[in-house]
This record gives sequence, structure tokens and C-alpha cells, in this order.
Amino acid sequence: MEKKKEWKEKKISLGNAIIMSAVLAVVGIVIGANWNAITRGFSPYLGLSQTASDMDWSSLDEVYSKVASTYNGEISKEEMIDGAKKGMVDALGDIYTTYMNSQDSSDFYDDLHGNVGSGVGIEMGMRDGYVRVLRVLPDNPALKAGVMIGDIIYKVDGEEVYTLSSDEIAKKVRGEAGTKVSLTVVRDGKEKTFDLTREKINNVSAYVDYDGNTAIVTLTRFDESTGKDVQKMAQEFSSKGVNKVILDLRGNGGGYVSAAQDLLSLWLDNQVVVIQKSRHFGNSTMKTSAGKAVLKDMKTIVLVNGSTASASEIVAGALQDYQKATVVGEKTYGKGVVQNLYTLGDGSTLKVTTADWYTPNERTINNDGITPDVEVERSYEDINKMRDPQMDKAKGM
Repeated sequence: MEKKKEWKEKKISLGNAIIMSAVLAVVGIVIGANWNAITRGFSPYLGLSQTASDMDWSSLDEVYSKVASTYNGEISKEEMIDGAKKGMVDALGDIYTTYMNSQDSSDFYDDLHGNVGSGVGIEMGMRDGYVRVLRVLPDNPALKAGVMIGDIIYKVDGEEVYTLSSDEIAKKVRGEAGTKVSLTVVRDGKEKTFDLTREKINNVSAYVDYDGNTAIVTLTRFDESTGKDVQKMAQEFSSKGVNKVILDLRGNGGGYVSAAQDLLSLWLDNQVVVIQKSRHFGNSTMKTSAGKAVLKDMKTIVLVNGSTASASEIVAGALQDYQKATVVGEKTYGKGVVQNLYTLGDGSTLKVTTADWYTPNERTINNDGITPDVEVERSYEDINKMRDPQMDKAKGM
């Protein structure tokens, strides 16, 4: 029997090299076709003049001319123009500013609202240079098969995918309910393969459990209704004798800031929750609603970790600044920037970083994250063995 090769880390793939070469060709075609229309669409978002007359595009025109006259294959104008848009935005060097074609845009909005369709029940994201499993959803195929948090996603149906983005891998994992998918992960340097059957995924954004007089509110993301859903939960607390709230934001990658604003209205009455500073749009503040702070005097613990990001960090930072909660866990991710979504004429979408976020006390969120008041580590081993020292600490406070 052939000995199975040990999995080894790779830093560069041939696929990446091909993609980089393609991007050069992709950007060039815009000069030869529809460039004026595209720059008119981009210029308001990239700070260019409406006609981009101050830019010299002749070198890109030269690249396209050479490719068009020498490339030994078919050239798809539509695909190259689409790639040109993506390449232009990627050149900004901001991982949060992205171009999404119409299909990517549809997938993005589905993810934001939890409409993930059918899959295996894992949430994934880039950590330590690889796409890893960040959450295994309860009562779903991956958990039942033994996929664990921290696993590196290595192959899908035998195809190496670990150099791809989490969004690209997710598309390969999803599919029709009842269909099969093979998922290979790397754990402790060894490959493990799981043959899974896709199921319809139930993925709520917020739910509450009770531990005696403690309400444990878990938020997996901030969609449009999340804040209002938790407001409804809070209305039940007094009838259940709740005297402490644990707000679990671990693994919550964010979502709608308006949902975070709605949530914070439970603790903060008409108070500033975040400061936005923007080169193009000036500085502004966002406040909570008035008259809804039913939890303003409730003992509150907020749980965070390295995957707590964006709108979740606004919540943790604001409650910490106003001393309305004790933050427990590990330093948060540090995604403190505003993205505006702009729908283009062909159904594609630009997600553009337009401002930076600061806490009410003007602490920067981006890159710095939120440092807990009480630092408690929870390892991958703890998670996969169902140990939760962070939750234990919060319950005991």
C-alpha cells in the first residue's frame, strides 16, 4: 500500500502565479473596451475625478495590445473586464475593499442574512495564514462527523483549496441538500477526511439560554433584525428573575452596524456608541435610541475572542468605555473600519472602506482591537473537549 504523504505547508501555488499573470492581462483590456464607462462608475468611490483625466493609462493599453495580438487562446471580453474591475480595487491593498460581481454580490447578501442554503454546518475564516474552522454549528453534519474548531480546510472533493479565500472555499462546500461532499482538513499536521451529506442549515443570529438567574445571550452575527430580536428577549428577563446577562460575542464577525446600535440601546440611553472618521465624508457619531435602556443597571459580562470583529467590537468597546460591562476573554480581531456598499449598473457591488471606527473614548478599533478587562484563554483543545474556561469565569463573576 502506498504510504500517504505527510501534509506540508506551501507558501506559493502555481494557481496563484497564474492568477497574478491573468490580472495583468485583465486590467489591460479595459483600455480597449468600455474603459470610460467603468471609470465613471468607479471614480466617486476611489476619489478620482469623474473623467480620471489626471491618470495615464497608456501603459495598461500597451499590455492589453500585446496580449490581444500574441495570446494563443480565446479572450473573453466580459470576463476580462470583470477581472479588471476586481484587479483595480485589489490594487488599493485594503483587504476590506472588494469588488463583487453579480453572483458574488448575491452570495454576500445571503451570508449577511444567514441564508446559507445547504451545507455541512461550519463557519470558517482566515487565521494564522490559513482558512480554519471557526465555528461548528449544532445539529449539523460537520459536528456529527467530528470536524473541529481550528481544523485547516485543506481539500474539498479531493481538490486542494487551502490557498483560496474562505468565500471561495465556502462556495465549494455548499450545494444541494442531500448531495455528498468530501472535506479534508489538517489537524496537528495530519490529514483527516470526512464524507458528508449536505443539509439545510439553520443559522439564527441570536439565541438565549438561562443558567439560574443568568441570561446567556449568544450572537453569531449582526443582521438587520438581530438588535430588535435581543430587545424582545430582554423583555422576558424580569419575568424570569434575571439579575445578570452574559453577552457572548465570540466568533461574531460583525454585520450591520445599525443592529449593534439597536442592541446597545438596551444598556445606553441616547449615548454615543461609535465615532466615525472619514477623509471624504468627515467625522460623525452614532448614538443609541432613547428610552430603551432596560438593562442599564443589569450586571453584564461580555465574552470576546480573536474572532470577535467589526460591529461586535463596537458593542464590546462601548460597553467597556461606559463601564456597563466587564469584558472577558481574549483580545478581539481589530476590524474597525466602515464599509459602504455601492450597487453598480450591472448588478455587481463595490464594498468600499470609507471611514475608521473609534470607541466613545476615542480608542482606535482597527488593528488594535478591544483588550478584555479579564483575560482568559480558551484553546482549540478546550473547545473540542467541550471545556469553556471563559464562560466558567463569566458565570462565577
